[in-house]
Amino acid sequence: MRKTLIAASAVAALGLMGCQKDSPSTESAASTVDIETLTETQKQDYAMGASMAVFVNSRKDEMTRLGGELDKDVVVQGFVDALAEKSVLTNDQIREFAQAGEQAMRDLVEQEAAKAAENNIAAGLAFLEENGKKEGVVTTESGLQYEVLEEGEGASPIATDSVTVHYRGTLLDGTEFDSSYSRGEPATFPLNRVIQGWTEGVQLMKEGGKYRFYIPSELAYGQRATGSITPNSTLLFDVELLAVIKPDVPAEE
Repeated sequence: MRKTLIAASAVAALGLMGCQKDSPSTESAASTVDIETLTETQKQDYAMGASMAVFVNSRKDEMTRLGGELDKDVVVQGFVDALAEKSVLTNDQIREFAQAGEQAMRDLVEQEAAKAAENNIAAGLAFLEENGKKEGVVTTESGLQYEVLEEGEGASPIATDSVTVHYRGTLLDGTEFDSSYSRGEPATFPLNRVIQGWTEGVQLMKEGGKYRFYIPSELAYGQRATGSITPNSTLLFDVELLAVIKPDVPAEE
């Protein structure tokens, strides 16, 4: 059973290996293994062990960043003991402590997210308060702020329309999290299927117009996190309205 648990750990580590960056170790001398002398099967075996080490190193870095601890020497000892079928833990204890370790990691991640959310609220409120005082920036009743970069001359959409737009979205620190310009093609979507700030703001535009939107977190993703957008983030969007598309109207019989 212990061998089964070790194999399962190896499979999990191999799955995570693809997400890790190459980071050659500087903590010890180079390996004495000559990879060219190994058979294909031995190379696979070596890779299994190496992938688990990559996972452990990555986990240690993440734990340290989050304020936790991971003792690599103890991890190695646990691996060696279990591989030799001399583990000081029973199978049930291995599962119990492994699950407790995963929960501890999740707790640290949640604490970090809660702190980031709190900081994002304060940063967003301070930014919007100052930004709203700038010439050319308009604040709507909902708290959405916008700036006309170039006025359009075409039709304005309503919430039930679809729109074709070019856009670039950034965080307050300038980090770009999404851009149709980067993808090289505009996006088309129903205006009532996006965040509230977009639904409200794009209706203020006319085809051919370019606006900059400053969207409070409550009109964006709120407490949800998505990609590089952390909870309660205020978002900035430059939007170019290319076309308004009316929904298909069923023909009368």
